[in-house]
Amino acid sequence: MSSVPASSFPDLLNPQDIRIQRLFVTPLALVEHPAAAELNAALKAEIAQRQAEDNLGVRHSNVGGWQSAADFTQWPGAGAVALTAFARALAYELTAVQHPEQGLVLPEFDWKINAWANVNQAGNANALHAHPGAFWSGVYWVDDGHSGAEEAATGGELEFHDPRGVLPSMYNPELRMRIADCLSAGLTTAITPKSGTLVMFPSWLQHAVTRVTATRPRISIAFNFSL
Repeated sequence: MSSVPASSFPDLLNPQDIRIQRLFVTPLALVEHPAAAELNAALKAEIAQRQAEDNLGVRHSNVGGWQSAADFTQWPGAGAVALTAFARALAYELTAVQHPEQGLVLPEFDWKINAWANVNQAGNANALHAHPGAFWSGVYWVDDGHSGAEEAATGGELEFHDPRGVLPSMYNPELRMRIADCLSAGLTTAITPKSGTLVMFPSWLQHAVTRVTATRPRISIAFNFSL
């Protein structure tokens, strides 16, 4: 019986030969509004007017701060109308419908949308929560509260929790998967707010807003899309 010399087999792994296939990906879409400065100026005025009319607001996940009723899509202002149309377009762009004969097709239904405004001052936050009854949820930052050098320390990050909980880090919390987008497995991932940016994610994805330390109010609009 002949043996094959070990030298016949390369003993060096070429990292470029590795193919990574990401299974069960959780999407997170971000897009900047092309006319954010003008849109945000209009939205600030509309939100200020609504807050003056209903200073108490409502309480859901918000810890302090002001939150409007979920009727933002019915506000008559040009800012509310424009942002709702922009968010609706993104939801359509991210969605497909499984057709029995044609496969994946573009949706033709009308989204049911509920949305509300949030104004968080220093010390305010939003507790960990999800949005039952919706398919997509989104957040648009009207004003991130940043002002120059303090940008890195103004809190208020949109924090997402791994939907698998701590399971990926149970074996050994010090081990990490050295694969793109996998380093936070079992942990959390935070998105720093940026004025004029809309982020959209599956409504079942648990998220929170860390405590705000900005000197200027952090203003945002939250959306839910359902059928």
